Amino acid sequence: MLKAIGQTLFSTGLQNPKFTPQESKGDYEIRTYHATKWVSTAISGMEQDPAFSLGFRRLFKYIQGTNEKKCKVEMTAPVSCKLEPGAGPACESTFTVSFYIPEEHQADPPKPTEADVFIESRTEFTAFVRTYGGFANSQNSHEELQKLIESLNKDGMKFKEAPYFRAGYDSPFKLTNRRNEVWLIKDEE
Repeated sequence: MLKAIGQTLFSTGLQNPKFTPQESKGDYEIRTYHATKWVSTAISGMEQDPAFSLGFRRLFKYIQGTNEKKCKVEMTAPVSCKLEPGAGPACESTFTVSFYIPEEHQADPPKPTEADVFIESRTEFTAFVRTYGGFANSQNSHEELQKLIESLNKDGMKFKEAPYFRAGYDSPFKLTNRRNEVWLIKDEE
């Protein structure tokens, strides 16, 4: 499996979902993402990092051929994780981990065969995006989210506080110049 992970994740030029850049505002960007399909899995739990790892493993099985067509699907970037916080501090949150479906499968993605994996159709949305380096984890993702919220409030931007997204673009084997993001959805109302 490690050989397969290395071959999949070491590839260069991974496909990304298409977006239209709106503007850059110093420490964040505004992007409008086009409508796309993603393969996803939802995990309920108290901790982000174990949920992210479990979700990644489920989706990696899908792209390795655990789908109705038994076909391998190219790895894409980013791996996103939608975080829907629980109602209180001692409540479980929902973590939806997703891989973007490559262009060649967007019209008809292979159907998952695992009950906890599903195809998600994301409608067009506008996001405020803050980029940061290093290895993403729950602590630094939360810190970067707080910085993004502070900047958006300072600029008078309207955004939805939940859910929010964490996105990672790099193989776990890449040690330097890593790219991670946190996304908040623009409040269009």
